Amino acid sequence: MTEGVNGRLVKQPLEALKEYFGFGAFLEGQEEVVEKILSGSDGLVVMPTGGGKSLCYQLPALCLRGVTIVVSPLIALMKDQVDALNAKGIPATMINSTLGLAEQRERISRMRSGEFKLVYVAPERFRAEGFVKAIQEVEVALFAVDEAHCLSQWGHDFRPDYMRLGKALERIGRPQCIALTATATSVVREDIMKVLQLQSPFNMMSGFARPNLSLAVTPVEKRTQKYMRIKEVIKKWKTGIIYCATRKRVEEVAEMLYDWGVSCIAYHGGMSDEERERTQNVFISKEADVAIATNAFGMGIDRPDVRFVIHFEVPGSIEAYYQEAGRAGRDGEAAFCELLFNYADTRTQEFFIEGANPSYATVCAVYQHLQNQADGNFEIRETLDQIAQGADVKNAMSVGSALGVLVKNGLIERYDVPGSRVRGTRLLKPDVLTSRIGLDREALEEKEGRDRDKLGAMVELCYARICRQQWIMEYFGEKDASQCGSCDVCMSKFGGELREGDEAEVLILKKALSGVARMSQKTRGKWEGRYGRGRIVQMLVGSKSQEVLKNNLHELSTYGLLKDMGTAYTNELFRGMHEGGLIYTQRGEYPLVTLTPAGERVMFGKSDCKLVWPERYAAESPVTDSSVGMAEVGFDGRLFAQLKELRNEIAKNQGVPPYVVFSNKILEYLTRLRPNSMEAGLRVRGIGEAKAEQYLKPFIELIASYDN
Repeated sequence: MTEGVNGRLVKQPLEALKEYFGFGAFLEGQEEVVEKILSGSDGLVVMPTGGGKSLCYQLPALCLRGVTIVVSPLIALMKDQVDALNAKGIPATMINSTLGLAEQRERISRMRSGEFKLVYVAPERFRAEGFVKAIQEVEVALFAVDEAHCLSQWGHDFRPDYMRLGKALERIGRPQCIALTATATSVVREDIMKVLQLQSPFNMMSGFARPNLSLAVTPVEKRTQKYMRIKEVIKKWKTGIIYCATRKRVEEVAEMLYDWGVSCIAYHGGMSDEERERTQNVFISKEADVAIATNAFGMGIDRPDVRFVIHFEVPGSIEAYYQEAGRAGRDGEAAFCELLFNYADTRTQEFFIEGANPSYATVCAVYQHLQNQADGNFEIRETLDQIAQGADVKNAMSVGSALGVLVKNGLIERYDVPGSRVRGTRLLKPDVLTSRIGLDREALEEKEGRDRDKLGAMVELCYARICRQQWIMEYFGEKDASQCGSCDVCMSKFGGELREGDEAEVLILKKALSGVARMSQKTRGKWEGRYGRGRIVQMLVGSKSQEVLKNNLHELSTYGLLKDMGTAYTNELFRGMHEGGLIYTQRGEYPLVTLTPAGERVMFGKSDCKLVWPERYAAESPVTDSSVGMAEVGFDGRLFAQLKELRNEIAKNQGVPPYVVFSNKILEYLTRLRPNSMEAGLRVRGIGEAKAEQYLKPFIELIASYDN
């Protein structure tokens, strides 16, 4: 490429890539995005965390004549990016609320004179009329909206200030615009393009898969179990981030880690801008090993050696979870991500959903209070708590969301008050009565419904027993995603294919269902749960824990029915029953498990079912003849996944269930033993001459190519 659109190109991209970034080639997906931008097209780029998203606009900024404005949601994120660019000799700066008016004017003046190539701007700056007018005098080559999911009300981190950007683009002459985000469903992508009014945009989506991440969901019943897991993970992986849902939990976890002697920092929204910046810099500069933080931490942070990410509670959406998990392993090396799942933690997310989705009545109450309290200039200066108290709204968080709804509908505007942390509110249509504000009630209800669906999908992932990354890829619209081979499901020694059980398995299933029935109650023909899954499993395996004895569960006729199967097997069986529709978890204050009508029919032997059955393991050698002495190499999750894919492909071609070819246990033996010939393969337990003749050869060939 020698010339950009209208002769805007002043430097070749590969030349700039080498000169400023020291790279001789692009990462996957980057080159095509850069070419599209340099051709003059608007566009939307969805690229996973760690995929080199920032370079997609930073490099074109160096190649185009004029200034690139980058809209970024966090001050700490801006500073991190600007410092990194300046260290590379790239003239960049930022404009946000930390600067005085004189300093803002000075930087805008330098923008006009062409001293900067990139200027990071906080979205709230576009509220100021003076700022927008000043930008009109700047030659803007590119308008980049980073973390673009923030402008979609269907996204997981909606920010009302982002809604102004479409109009701001028109005001400054509609420069070329590029929107970038790490996670976005099809609905969010459509919303981004609509709000920004992108002109004939290209739409680029890089693969979401992060093969270096090992994802795990660990069910826990008590907070002490969470701390035990955290201690184990820190001991093994050393450096990482622990995400908590609330400020209170951040401080609690941080205090525990301090007591353990762990070098750590705490980060949350209750800290001042200066405190957050200082704390974040401590972590980035590797002066601390672990960060305990709410979800704002890490957005765009590029510390490459984050080896683990732990979620102390369940996040509110798949988008939030995967973006946060993706902050591990940005150097491409192996990293571990664990979600400590307790269904009761969803209550916190339910509270957040209520706060983010004010009812029509709440919005009206807030608007009426603003009208009642406004001065002669139709302005009011009150904190969210003061507005909540005056409007008689219990959840102060919902007040902020209600104000956002009123801003979006053009009824009010919010502005910064110099020298104060309290923001002002101005009525734009003071003559409009509360009864005539004309809000779209259906849209409010639809957004709340979608937010609840997002939380439901997150819970579904936690219960699912298919490959974690495969599940997430399909959620984001990637069809035929392959198994990762390294998540907790892929690495589990339990689990097989969907099939009818044998006689022994059906008997075990009926015992488990009977246990659920005994710990439920049936009222007017409908089953209602009384206990959670953990307590039912304890009863079935004959636990003598205090909770079991205190509730007299040891006196039930089903007590200890699955004692011989063990807790791990029974938990896996419950997952299979849940996915098979035989039991369900009632949503509410506590996750109570009970029977479905289908589960009742199976329990009484009135119908059959297909499940993903746990495998029953005996203590046996993986080889049929212990005198052979074939050495175990060790379990390799990636090889296991490849063998499983081969097995599934053969089964599909022959029209038989996969377990007919080889069971998961045989695949595990093949993974551990890696036989290098048909003769060696025949020594693997479970492979007879008939199986070997029909199926073994391609597996031996795959193992040989894998080892070489």
